[in-house]
Amino acid sequence: MSAIAKAMSKFRLAVIQLQVGTVKADNLSRARRLIDEAAGQGSKVVLLPECFNSPYGSGFFPAYAEKIPGESTQVLSRAAKDNKIYLVGGSIPEEDAGKLYNSCAVFGPDGQQLVKHRKIHLFDIDIPGKIRFQESETLSPGNTLSVFETPFCKVGVGICYDLRFAELAQLYSRKGCQLLLYPGAFNMTTGPAHWELLQRGRALDNQVYVATASPARDESASYVAWGHSTVVNPWGEVISKAGAEETVIYADIDLQYLADVRQQIPVTAQRRHDVYDVTSAQGEAR
Repeated sequence: MSAIAKAMSKFRLAVIQLQVGTVKADNLSRARRLIDEAAGQGSKVVLLPECFNSPYGSGFFPAYAEKIPGESTQVLSRAAKDNKIYLVGGSIPEEDAGKLYNSCAVFGPDGQQLVKHRKIHLFDIDIPGKIRFQESETLSPGNTLSVFETPFCKVGVGICYDLRFAELAQLYSRKGCQLLLYPGAFNMTTGPAHWELLQRGRALDNQVYVATASPARDESASYVAWGHSTVVNPWGEVISKAGAEETVIYADIDLQYLADVRQQIPVTAQRRHDVYDVTSAQGEAR
């Protein structure tokens, strides 16, 4: 491997576990400060949590919703450009043509928007005695996969509940993604039960790196996030993990290690496409 190729096979990922409050301007200011901090630590890709500019909840989505581009994404664009990083903007409530979406905008080192991922699978659950939440009461679903290119690797994006759907991760892997990023806000019921388990499963099944970014836990909020933002390697091991509080965690993504794992256990080459297949109804990701 040449010196240049070897250098490009590793890069630092930062995951920001942000304390999200009710004042949007404060959320944006705090996010910008932590983005700058992450870039200052050598991060080339920075991930924010789901609903980083707004409290999470159906009652908040209409009040905090913005166009894209808009106030929040302009802050992200400037932060990406000033720090020359790839910035995955968690998600914000987006308003478009009278509909609301849970959307993640991704920006490149020049500040240009690369993709916009609208949450595909809406969080509609009812666990008796524990939690009932219906995103579909206010939000509309997205309908496309979202992949962006970096000099290091292709990256696939999902949002929170998208993590539960193995097919999405399989399609991203088939499209050449080596890193999957999921801003999310699992709660105090589903978080301890499934948050880490799902991430390790997606990483192990597809032999990719998986990272998740949660809001920090706020016990006084109407929806309490579990926290524990995490990075998992292609062997299914947790290599970085936050607690419940606001913090930035880091992981060095090693694509040579990923290639070694795929060579040692060559599940990609051994899949029986003559027996089963997973395909995208929407064609190419964008």
